[in-house]
Amino acid sequence: MRIIDLSTPIDASVWEPNPIEHRVMSAAEGGAHMAEGMRRNHGLDFDPADLPGGELLSLDTMTLTTHTGTHVDAPSHYGSVAEYGEPRHIDRMPPDWFVRPGVVLDLTGEPVGAVGADRLAREFDRIGHTPAPMEIVLLHTGADRFSGTPKYFTDFTGLDGPATDLLLDLGVRVIGTDAFSLDAPFGHMIKAYQRTGDDRVLWPAHFAGRRREYCQIERLANLGSLPGPTGFTVSCLPVLIAGAGAGWARAVAMIED
Repeated sequence: MRIIDLSTPIDASVWEPNPIEHRVMSAAEGGAHMAEGMRRNHGLDFDPADLPGGELLSLDTMTLTTHTGTHVDAPSHYGSVAEYGEPRHIDRMPPDWFVRPGVVLDLTGEPVGAVGADRLAREFDRIGHTPAPMEIVLLHTGADRFSGTPKYFTDFTGLDGPATDLLLDLGVRVIGTDAFSLDAPFGHMIKAYQRTGDDRVLWPAHFAGRRREYCQIERLANLGSLPGPTGFTVSCLPVLIAGAGAGWARAVAMIED
């Protein structure tokens, strides 16, 4: 089996709209930390200098959102109320949603904004495949080339409401993108709303999740490395964070040799 990594890293050294704080406790500091904890919590004295090399283990502490790096959005991210009942958090979603045959749709070359259902239908015709129920649909926009820069959050293509509904009508329950969001860029949507007064242009892909239960994978990468539009399995199991609207994922494509 060949495995293609489809994930972007969580990296405190690059630009993010919500900056990451990454603190590293060295292995030597870890020894002192352990000794203090054993003394405080268990009444045991231990000299960390007795450790081989005077070191124990390093420890990383991070402050970040669950929407940093490659992650899966849960239905509860889309709003507190849904037409189908109480929206589920990420730890309540069934694991079998996230290991399924994949379909990649090529949207590279599309302008900043959102594509419609007609564009997806043309892509189905081009690849000779219409997504089947529970297949994971991935949108290859090429936006990951801007990852780590401000342009990643302003220059990409998303889906409009009818395009999202088309996929959900087909039985798709997980939709992924290599862009920052499955919707158009925030500024693009806000300007469209100010110009038209039509609130349907505001986060239509996300808000579709208030009517239909589904999950998104955002901030994927390397979708251009997939061998074809089909013929691979996607694994994007989210981290179980109790009561959270999203969970980080190490998304990969698995291809049988």
